[in-house]
Formats: sequence, structure tokens, C-alpha cells
Amino acid sequence: MPEWLVLTLAMAAACAVVVVITFLRHRSVSEDEDPSETPDVIEYMTMWIGVVYAIVLGLAIAGVWEARSVAQDHVQAEAQALHEISERVRVYPVETRDRIRGDVNTYVGHVVTTEWKTMADDGRVTERGDELLERVRADITDYEPQTDFEAQAYQPLVDQVAAADQARTSRSNSIEPTMPGVVWFGLLAGAVITIGMVFALQIRRTPRELVLAGLFSALIAFLLFLIWDFDAPYSRGITASAEPFLALFPGAKG
Repeated sequence: MPEWLVLTLAMAAACAVVVVITFLRHRSVSEDEDPSETPDVIEYMTMWIGVVYAIVLGLAIAGVWEARSVAQDHVQAEAQALHEISERVRVYPVETRDRIRGDVNTYVGHVVTTEWKTMADDGRVTERGDELLERVRADITDYEPQTDFEAQAYQPLVDQVAAADQARTSRSNSIEPTMPGVVWFGLLAGAVITIGMVFALQIRRTPRELVLAGLFSALIAFLLFLIWDFDAPYSRGITASAEPFLALFPGAKG
């Protein structure tokens, strides 16, 4: 199901629940009940519940957005390290240089065409990707420099391979959702309590109040959806992308 449809249905459902419950409550209350006589303590508690929940939502959104940004940084670091390898091997003999560049291009092509889909669908990196990066490492470490110029380039190349491997490991570790289940329980419970306080204020069935209550519930549904969407950096909606690989290796998609 498309994510825009999930969002639309969630917001519509939140509005519908508020409207239906309001109608049912209005039919069940006694005729002498005065909605304008809401105790001050309830209004005070409602205000603070809304403030506290808004802070929690803001922190949750900031947390998942930061995780998404960090995931993108891992991709950028990996692509940059591989690009440096391709550029620095220019001092090596033609045969060695072309072999290393070919293996780097093969690895990048696998990441952007195969591994990225596996990350989104299965939440993991591929064993084939590990093998291809290990081949690049072997190309670099197994070569014995023949000149002083090549010897000067050798250690920086080894360092770039290590940087690419570390970035790949970090990318693999950041695939899973970052929000623990207990946090989601708190967010959902807070949403129920916050919206429930709307009914504690004894809202009437006037169009203005129903519209405001519906919009308030839809807003909370949207913010929860936003947190859920950002929570998996590589597999939903606004995700970390493979653009750094494509920018530095334009032929990666063949």
C-alpha cells in the first residue's frame, strides 16, 4: 500500500473516530448537562497534557530525523572513500589500476542496483556485497609497490579501504528502526490520552468544535506517521538515498 494512502487513511480514521464518539456521547448525556461548566482543573490538566505530549512528539521527530541524517552520512562516507580509491590508484601500473577500478565499479553497481533493494525489503546488506568489498581490499593490500611514488600511495589507499569498510558496517547497523517498542507504546498511549481530553472538555456537536477536534486528531495522526516514516532510514518514504554513489560513479546503474 502506498505510504501517501496509509497517511490519508490514518488521518481520516482519526477524524472519523473523534466525530463518531462525539455524536455518541452527545446522544448519551443527560439533557441538563451544561458543556460550558467544565471544571478549571480539567482545562488546566488538558493544557499541560497537550504541552508535555507536544514536547515528546518533537523530541521523537528530532530523534528519527537525526538517525536518518546519520544514515545518509554513512552512505556519503562510503561513496567518498571508494571514489578516493579509484582516483588514487592512478599512480599504479595500468593493469593493476584498471583491475582495482573495475572491482570498485562492480561493488558500487551491486550496492545501488541490488543491495539497496535488499536493504529496503529485507533490512540487511548482502553477502555478495561483502565479497565484492573484500575483493577490493585484496586488490589494494596484495599489491607490492614497485616505486617510491607507489609506496607513498599505498598506505592512504589501505586507509580508504578501511574507511569504506567502516562506513559499510555503519550503514548495515543503521538499517533497523531506531525507535524502541516502549517508546512507540508511549507515543500511542499519549495520543489516546491527549485526544481523550478533548471529550473531557465536553465539546458540543457544533460544526466548529467538530472541525477543530477532527483537525487536532488528524494532526496527531500525521505526526505519528512522520515518526514512523523516518524511523526506517533506508526503507520508507523520505529515506537515505544512494545518490552519493550515483554522483561519484555516474555509470553505476549500467
